[in-house]
Amino acid sequence: MTNFKEKTSVLFVCMGNICRSPTAEGVFRQVAESASLGPLHVDSAGTHAYHVGEPPDSRAQAVAQTRGFDLSVQRARALQEQDYFDFNYILAMDQENLRVLQKRRPADATATLRLFLDFSQSGERDVPDPYYGGLNGFERVLDLVEDASTGLLIYLRRESSRRRQRG
Repeated sequence: MTNFKEKTSVLFVCMGNICRSPTAEGVFRQVAESASLGPLHVDSAGTHAYHVGEPPDSRAQAVAQTRGFDLSVQRARALQEQDYFDFNYILAMDQENLRVLQKRRPADATATLRLFLDFSQSGERDVPDPYYGGLNGFERVLDLVEDASTGLLIYLRRESSRRRQRG
């Protein structure tokens, strides 16, 4: 597997990798590229291998498309042990998936594990799973993801500036 540590690397994680984490991947990639964040690798994965190889949920794609985000080329994959070494940040969509990430984390892993909504202004902790609901749930996910993506961008810019000052 390629080591992405030479660039900023972020892995978004939810349970099945067809709703929340691919939405976060698509939104954050576009937000970061529009802001010229610099060398960047963004991906998403699921803590469970339920949907490996499948595209994002059609409802997630449709809602994202209405706001100018294209998720169509993404395919679900399962979290791998190597991800803990290849990514700078692994961001969970909810507390349950964060617990799974922490439990599976190798002792010598280098990735920082956090909740994605730690970067949001919403005050919420979890991006709710919209899978069993209607389009309004996918709209809510997108609202939270857009907000947290902006906060993550600000955070990564600050971190980059700190590294330059130290180095």
